[in-house]
Amino acid sequence: MVAYVIIPGIDGSDDRHWQTVWERRWGTSAVRISPASWSAPDLDDWTDAVQTAYDHAARRDSRVVLVAHSLGCWAAATWLGKNPASPTAGAFLVAPPDPHGPAFPRRSAATFTTVRAHPLPGPALVVATTDDPYCTPDSAADLAARWNARYHLTGPHGHLNSASGLGSWQDGRELLESLTGR
Repeated sequence: MVAYVIIPGIDGSDDRHWQTVWERRWGTSAVRISPASWSAPDLDDWTDAVQTAYDHAARRDSRVVLVAHSLGCWAAATWLGKNPASPTAGAFLVAPPDPHGPAFPRRSAATFTTVRAHPLPGPALVVATTDDPYCTPDSAADLAARWNARYHLTGPHGHLNSASGLGSWQDGRELLESLTGR
């Protein structure tokens, strides 16, 4: 068994988002973060929420995988940097936004503007698209390199969110399995 920590981006993931679809499929093996600052993200609040969800997930299984999307990738990476001894079976980082890019939500996510990518303490995979408005493929590849993560560039699917129409996103499930060996 594996326990999953679901780390969405701003405002969480709606019912059509692949994270929510996967969470329903995983049932009690999945724990979603619950920060108080969904719409005006505060990095400390989000990393505290990752810690709470991780603690809950780790009681279910010793193998915990972080499944992050968008701004959630930065919360996951920041939490991992602060907790290198907390064992994770992997970090699945999908569509991380470039904090220096022109579309980054600087006003609503001001505490995230100073984040920096450093090597992560365990296996990680960054998934990006050829047409993400929040991060170019080159920027995503650079983030993956600085996080010491594997990198996978997929086709034109935008920000890999609900608007991308991925549904259960079978290709993503296969990528996750390639990271975790399950």
